[in-house]
Amino acid sequence: MSSTTKLRKLARRLECPVDEDGGYTNDRWTNRDLIPIPPDRRTYKIWSFCIYWFVSGACISAYSTGSSLLAYGLTAQQSMACVVIGAVITGLLSVVSGFPGEIHHIGFTVVSRMSWGMKGSYFPVCLRVFTSVWWFGIQSYWGGQAVNLMLGAMSPSWKHQPNKFSASSNITHQDFLGVVLWYLAYIPLVLVPPERLQRPFVLSSAAFGATLIGLLAWAVPNAGGGGPLFKTVNTASSTPYSMMLGITSILGSWGSGTIGQSDWVRYSERRYYPMLSQLFAAPLMITLCALVGVVVTSASSSILGEIIWSPIELLSAIQDHYNSTPGVRAAVFFAGLGCTCAQLSINVLLNSVSTGMDMAGLWPKYLNIRRGAYLLAAIGIASNPWQILASAATFLSVISGLGVFIAPMTGIMLADYIVLRRCHVKIEDLYNGSPSSIYWFKNGFHWRAIVAFVMGAWPFCPGFIMILIDPTATNAWVKLFNISFLVGLAIGFFVYLCICLISPIPHQKEGLNYLDDERFCKNVSGEPSTPAVDENESEDKDRDIKGIETNALVREV
Repeated sequence: MSSTTKLRKLARRLECPVDEDGGYTNDRWTNRDLIPIPPDRRTYKIWSFCIYWFVSGACISAYSTGSSLLAYGLTAQQSMACVVIGAVITGLLSVVSGFPGEIHHIGFTVVSRMSWGMKGSYFPVCLRVFTSVWWFGIQSYWGGQAVNLMLGAMSPSWKHQPNKFSASSNITHQDFLGVVLWYLAYIPLVLVPPERLQRPFVLSSAAFGATLIGLLAWAVPNAGGGGPLFKTVNTASSTPYSMMLGITSILGSWGSGTIGQSDWVRYSERRYYPMLSQLFAAPLMITLCALVGVVVTSASSSILGEIIWSPIELLSAIQDHYNSTPGVRAAVFFAGLGCTCAQLSINVLLNSVSTGMDMAGLWPKYLNIRRGAYLLAAIGIASNPWQILASAATFLSVISGLGVFIAPMTGIMLADYIVLRRCHVKIEDLYNGSPSSIYWFKNGFHWRAIVAFVMGAWPFCPGFIMILIDPTATNAWVKLFNISFLVGLAIGFFVYLCICLISPIPHQKEGLNYLDDERFCKNVSGEPSTPAVDENESEDKDRDIKGIETNALVREV
């Protein structure tokens, strides 16, 4: 057997699995995780999406939201008003961004082909993959710190060991072991299909919810109230601008989750199930978690004598404050377990599944969500997130600043799918990478989306560059950059609409405004699947046909 034949056999074995009754093939545009979700995999009910938003809204990042809002010079009350307004807008954006998944059961990776073109869709997908890689690594590092918190609660001597790594590594040997153990817990979680993740998310939500309640129950009574942060005065030079800045920061924090709502909403058992959670659970969870973060941080500062925004660092300080007594160690251990579960869930929710599907869109024949998630994990740990957090402030600012590009992308998607196409989609053409597809446009790229994106993104580039050069800059360009999400979304939305009014999209309302399950269930071509024919049966049919033809020829002679 030649080496070429062996390589071909190996390549076939490495291809993504296909459903036994699937009427699709793995090619450049299609695999099991990219096709419209069939009815038997639509398992998410109303409570499932409420748990989704508990995981997304109640996390370590949301807990620490108040730190940035108070830094804008706002009072605690004004900061919470920003959180409420930003959370409500996040919920509304989640509703409309999730329509493609709710109606046609397709994810962001496939939806992008509609507005960007079959080849042009690689750009938004690659941008989301690039940013997710770094944030996955950082979130994993925080998860490792939570695991180390548990180890330190079990053994105070472990917690206070001198660091055995060099100072230049910017990570202690305790935190490194915590990261390794966190990854060992993460790997089996990826094996669970997205449609079966409700129960792990319930356990995670309960664990982190108990952590928040425990911190609140400890801080407020011992401090005798909410603490000094609720007595701060407004120091903002412009309160309306600072509040706009605060609202935008909330939207930016959940921006990638908003644009990728279809990645999860497509698993909805029925239409409108996600809407209730998006309108009510999303604002409620984001607001409550941020409020708990502000109250606990404020009250704990009266007890510990310092302001600590990270719940992991706060729990470690609590253990030291009470001299590692057995009761405190037990409380810190279980609270650390809640933080660990929160980091596992948030990484699966916002990074692994969505980014795994994005990677599947780049190479569907060999990558699916699970393989993409493992690849993401490998790249994430290789990124050395502890080095980025410790010594790469500029690079971290670049990664954070890339969020400005999410806003015009969101505006373009909403304008295209909801306003122009009125939710009409020709499903089969989303998986047809040839000029016959109505989503092929010009050489696979949609110039209207590209122009609208450039128009929506360029106004923020000068401020973005100025911030990287001088983080203290406060000119007009920087102020515009700081409110980029709202402005960028609006520009992308209206510019795309104007361009399409001047130069209408061909076939923009072609297709159905619902998913025909009988036609497209596991078959993206919309044609009936051809049943497999047994080889022996096929040979018998060939002999019968030849026999009939021979007899006919004899009679004719």
